[in-house]
Amino acid sequence: MNEEFLYYVWKYKIFTDINLQTSDAKEISILKAGIHNKNSGPDFLNAQVKIDQQLWAGNVEMHVKSSDWYLHKHEEDANYDAVILHVVWEHDVAVFMKNNKPLPTLELKNFVSKELLENYNSLVYHQQKFIPCENQLTTIDEFILNNWLERLYFERLESKSIFIKDLLLDTNADFEAVLFQLLAKNFGLKVNGDGFLQLATSMDFSVVKKERFDLEQLTALFFGQAGFLEEDLEEHYHQQLKEKYQYLKHKHKLNSISKNNFQFFRMRPPNFPTIRIAQLASLFFTHQNLFSKLMSIQKKEDFYALFSFEVDAFWKTHYTFESESKKSAKKLTKSFIDLIIINTIIPLKFVYLQSRGEVDENGIMQLIKQVSSEKNSIISNFINLKIKSRNAMESQALLELKNNYCTKKRCLQCAIGNSLLRK
Repeated sequence: MNEEFLYYVWKYKIFTDINLQTSDAKEISILKAGIHNKNSGPDFLNAQVKIDQQLWAGNVEMHVKSSDWYLHKHEEDANYDAVILHVVWEHDVAVFMKNNKPLPTLELKNFVSKELLENYNSLVYHQQKFIPCENQLTTIDEFILNNWLERLYFERLESKSIFIKDLLLDTNADFEAVLFQLLAKNFGLKVNGDGFLQLATSMDFSVVKKERFDLEQLTALFFGQAGFLEEDLEEHYHQQLKEKYQYLKHKHKLNSISKNNFQFFRMRPPNFPTIRIAQLASLFFTHQNLFSKLMSIQKKEDFYALFSFEVDAFWKTHYTFESESKKSAKKLTKSFIDLIIINTIIPLKFVYLQSRGEVDENGIMQLIKQVSSEKNSIISNFINLKIKSRNAMESQALLELKNNYCTKKRCLQCAIGNSLLRK
C-alpha cells in the first residue's frame, strides 16, 4: 500500500459512501474532495465534508497509517492547522490537534472494494514484465486506447518543446537558428547527436546565412568548425577546404571544436559524421529559405522531395577524407527523413505555432500519421502484445507510454491503468 493509491481513491471517490463513518463512529459525507496539492503542505486543499451534520471546510491529509502524522512531524507544522480530516488506510493511533481534540479520521480500507485493491496490486506489485498490464492490455476498449495514444503523443510533443524553448532563449527566439541546431543534432543521430549540436552552436547562425550561397565555403565552414581540417593531409580537396576555412575563421573570429566529439566506431559508413556534415552543408546550400519551406509543407512526399539533394562530387566517391570508395549518391533515405520529420520538424512547428497562438492539433495529427511507425525494441514488444503501431503518431505515443508511465509505474495516471482498475 502507498499514498499514491490513497490519493487516487480519494480524488475520484472510488469507495463506498454507504454508512461512511470516521474512526470514532461519526457519520461523514464527502461533499468536495478538494484540489490535489502536489507541493508542500496538506495533500488536498479546500475540501468540504460533513461530520455529524456539521459542515467543515479546509484541507485533507492522507497517510498509509495514522502514526505517519507524527513520523512526518506535522504536529510541528502550522501548514497543517487547517486540516479537517485525516484519511488513512490503517488507523493505528489517535492524532490530536493543538486544541487537544482528536483529528477526525477516515479509515479507507473498510470502504474500498476488494476487487479494486486486487487490481491495483496486480498492476503495481507485479513480477518483472515489459509493462505492468501486459496480460490485460488487449482487453482495453479500442476507443479508450486510441484517445489515450493521441493524448500521449501531445504529451511527448510538450516534453520535446522544453528543449526547443531553451534553444530559442539562447538564440533570442531565432527559429531559423534553432532549426539549424535541431537538424544538426538529428543528422548526428544518437551516437553523434551531441557532437553535431556542439558543431551547430559553435558559431552564430548569421555566419551560416552569409556563407550558404557557396557550397564549398559552407562545407569548409562546417568541417572546419567540427575540427576535421586541423590535420595536414595530402588530399587536394581537404587542402582546399582547409585554406578556405582559415580565411573564414579569421573573417568571422571562429573557434572550432575537436573532431574527437564525433564517433566512427561501429557505425555504418552512410552514418559517418563526415557524410552527415557534407549532407548538412548541401541541405543549407540547396534551400536558402529552409525554415519557411518546412513550416508550410503538409505532405510527407513533399518533405521527401525537399530533402532530395545531392552532396558535393567529392563525397560521392568518399566516406572519409583519407580513402576513396565506390561511387554512390549519398542521398538521405526515406527512413532518415522520417526521423527528421518526427524529431525536428513537427516539434519545432508545434512550438512555432504555439508562439503565434495558432496551434493546429488536427493538422499536426494528420501530418504525423502520414509517417511510418518507428522500429525499435519497445515498439516490437508492444507488437508482441498485439498492440499495433500503424504510424509514427502511435509509435511515439507508445514510447511515451512505456518510458513515462509503465517504467515509472504511473498506472494511476494512465487511462489504460484506470480502465483496468475499475473493471
